[in-house]
Amino acid sequence: MATLYAGTSGFAYPAWKPEFYPADVAASRFLEHYAGRLNCVEINYTFRRTPRASTLESWVQGTPPGFVFAVKAHQRITHVARLQDTGEATAFFLAALEPLRAAGKLGPVLFQLPPYLHCDVARLAAFLKLLPAGQRATIEFRHESWLTDEVFDLLREYGVALCVADTEKLVVPEVVTADFVYERLRQPSYSDDDLAAIAARSRTLLAAGLDCYLVFKHEESAAGALEAEWLLKAA
Repeated sequence: MATLYAGTSGFAYPAWKPEFYPADVAASRFLEHYAGRLNCVEINYTFRRTPRASTLESWVQGTPPGFVFAVKAHQRITHVARLQDTGEATAFFLAALEPLRAAGKLGPVLFQLPPYLHCDVARLAAFLKLLPAGQRATIEFRHESWLTDEVFDLLREYGVALCVADTEKLVVPEVVTADFVYERLRQPSYSDDDLAAIAARSRTLLAAGLDCYLVFKHEESAAGALEAEWLLKAA
């Protein structure tokens, strides 16, 4: 059966006390508490640093079965090389995630492109060929030139999900290009009606056999975490 995964970008936020984390919980137990209420987290610090195996192994030990980590790809792949000639860098980064993969806790890898990178279908096709079969991947395009049927068809060919990022800067169509859906919910806040619509869409996608990953913006309040928790109960 398809699964709904909901969470936030990161979890180590003391400002979430006491709305989400109990006032007396230590920072060292944030992930344990988070994983008791949500089933997915997006890790963003990997955009700038390659994670240590010991860190990933501690995350594996601190989370229950069924919990997954979505991981943002390193900037040298997406922003420095801009997807071009990244075979070695991509292989190195994916290999570093092995502790999560071996434990069955590695979710999609997010490749977030810079907003100044315009569409280059040939470059995208060459990059997609580098991704290993069986590893879920999603690409967040931040320039409107990428939002074309040609690009969507190419993503479908390789089973890579179009990242549907809900932002104030760019409207990304809710196009399905893989056997899962990845949505980054980045608005400052969502009304009850907004959340009900997201839940309804999720139920439709789940009924179609598509796993759904819904990642809320973290900010300094616990709103995103609480919204993710609500969705898990409602969808």
